[in-house]
Amino acid sequence: MSVAVAIFAHQEERRIAACLASLPLDRTETLFHVLVNGTTDATVARAREVAGERANVIVHDIAAGGKSRTWNHMVHTLLTGQESAVVFMDGDAQIVAGSIDALIADLGAQDDANAVAGMPMNGRMAQSYRDDIKRDGGLFGDLYALSGTFVGAIRARGLRLPDDLIGDDGLVAAWAHTDLGPDGQWRDAGVIVCDDAGFLCEQVSLLRPSTWIMQYKRLTNYSVRFFQNRIVSDIMTRKGPDGLPPRLSSLYADWLPRFTPRPGLTGWFDRKALRKMRAAA
Repeated sequence: MSVAVAIFAHQEERRIAACLASLPLDRTETLFHVLVNGTTDATVARAREVAGERANVIVHDIAAGGKSRTWNHMVHTLLTGQESAVVFMDGDAQIVAGSIDALIADLGAQDDANAVAGMPMNGRMAQSYRDDIKRDGGLFGDLYALSGTFVGAIRARGLRLPDDLIGDDGLVAAWAHTDLGPDGQWRDAGVIVCDDAGFLCEQVSLLRPSTWIMQYKRLTNYSVRFFQNRIVSDIMTRKGPDGLPPRLSSLYADWLPRFTPRPGLTGWFDRKALRKMRAAA
């Protein structure tokens, strides 16, 4: 059984070693792709130090940033098409021991599942997030897996995430639920949840100012994602995945007049997001 693991890393020189140390890198039958993208720090060097002489750990130094763009590169260029399953994860997360085995086992046990979600294991909102995943059938980009058959169908159709999409997980989950069709074909069993697979993320701390900056940027991106999701949902309802453009920014001019900031503190980040989107339109 051939399994590939995609590890997305952008400016992760502090976290990438711990991330890789949490993985079973000595399994020669599993191919680990460390996808360092748009990075100007020492992430590549740190990852290569951990990889050492292991032939099954490949560190890719990709000049262009963006997770969705890198996701496309992984699926359409780096995979062989022979994988039985592909695991996707973030380079700032540490994976709970046994998670990869658990994800693969659950996918194998459910023939009608296209994707399986790993679970957040730390943070004050972890239980709430776990409940949301189980209720909505969502995926967290930090850790999920796709069946080889489903990835093969994506490759055969030539489907790609919009390069400027913020977050791969929401759209990939929709593809999995609909078997790559429009939202009207939604099928709950397309995405399952694995309680035995999980990830640990760095938490915001008053003692680490760098985490404040990280969270500020993250909240702005969440606002961009909120508005992008309205565009994506409309396309997925009317046309399905084939209607997605190479870049969502090509549609911003039509959509921006319909968008307004939400009330409260969220509105602060919405306004920043809308300024960014206007600049990209």
